[in-house]
Amino acid sequence: MTHVFHRQLRSAPPIAVGGDGPYIVDSEGNRYLDASGGAAVSCLGHSDRDVVKAITDQVKGLAYAHSAFFTNHPMEALAEALVAKAPGDLSWVYFTSGGSEAVEAALKMARQYFVEVGQPERCRFIARRQSYHGSTLGALSVGGHDARRGPFSPILLDSYHVSPCYAYRHQRDGESDDSYAARLGGELEATIRDLGPETVIGFVAETVVGATAGAVPPVADYFRRVREICDRYGILLILDEVMCGMGRTGSLYACEQENIAPDLLASAKGIGAGYQPIGAVLVSSKIYRAFRDGSGGFLHGHTYMGHATACAAGLAVQQKLQAPGMMERIRGLGEELHQRLEARFGNHHFVGDIRGRGLMQAIELVQDRGSKAPFEAELRLDGRIKDQAMARGLICYPGSGTADGHNGTHVLIAPPYIVGTAELDRIVTVLGEAVDAALAEIT
Repeated sequence: MTHVFHRQLRSAPPIAVGGDGPYIVDSEGNRYLDASGGAAVSCLGHSDRDVVKAITDQVKGLAYAHSAFFTNHPMEALAEALVAKAPGDLSWVYFTSGGSEAVEAALKMARQYFVEVGQPERCRFIARRQSYHGSTLGALSVGGHDARRGPFSPILLDSYHVSPCYAYRHQRDGESDDSYAARLGGELEATIRDLGPETVIGFVAETVVGATAGAVPPVADYFRRVREICDRYGILLILDEVMCGMGRTGSLYACEQENIAPDLLASAKGIGAGYQPIGAVLVSSKIYRAFRDGSGGFLHGHTYMGHATACAAGLAVQQKLQAPGMMERIRGLGEELHQRLEARFGNHHFVGDIRGRGLMQAIELVQDRGSKAPFEAELRLDGRIKDQAMARGLICYPGSGTADGHNGTHVLIAPPYIVGTAELDRIVTVLGEAVDAALAEIT
């Protein structure tokens, strides 16, 4: 008996009662290897003593003070830690309680920026199909996943979507990475011109696509072209690194590997590593100055922004993520994981692509490798894989709508950064069993 309105209402999830490194333990004593960090959140596992101590120490002194009246030491220190390693001139931090809030704040901040600088006619956002930026109405509006948008489309903001940088499905035979990036850049520029450059606020994109397509990295030179186009038309570049940032793809900020910096960057998940709910928007100096020298404030806010306990947790996490050797460790483990996935699934009849960066890897399942025909949504292959994996003590993150927003299936693997070789072996072995068992139900 439960009075909780759970995500799924026709079955009761197991009750989690404990965490042990990369494992979660339920009330029946079952242990689950968390191969996806929940939703790529728990990057330090579930029992880091230093983070727990930081939280308890902060609660003993000050748990919370409203940011309309006070700042607090953990908030100031965490902001300093985040900007110290940030690319470009991202020098200011606006805190939120999670990723959807961070994207929502970034969208409103982008709009208000143009009001502040005397360009109120800018009111449109361009984003990409097969993207996900959160579930609040603004974030869902710029998201490009049809199945998630569908029921709410009448109440979403107008936004415009261009093709994703999704080489497996959309790069043409014989087309080089440079030519593909140029073609996508041309599409973005044409869309800007069609809408009227003077009406466009910004371009929104995940640096590495997460939940909707499964660890899809950009081809080389794509984001450099995007940055140049945005600059040419005075448009803001807003990068969503809620899932792919904070070391997940092998650098603290994923865009470091693209050698560009956005005007606004949304981050969350790995900031608090699941120990506390926290997110942030990193803000460039030109945007900060426009607010400071204009109205003097941002017309937005949430009760728990800059929460002292959440920021204390985030600061302890940053001390781990920014420690010498951590990014190298993630990149090395990512290579090992990718090699194991290739060995297990590279010749699999129903696996069309294996991709990712760092400890954010995925397999995409297809009915036919030659045609890349996706599995239909009605087959619920993603749910079947999740159930088969859970029954074997493995948590993974399958997704649907991979190919077109409705059909297609992928499985995202994003384990904690503390895993070792034994855990990687187990992840791939059990995932292989779960995928084969799920496919046996429908083929």
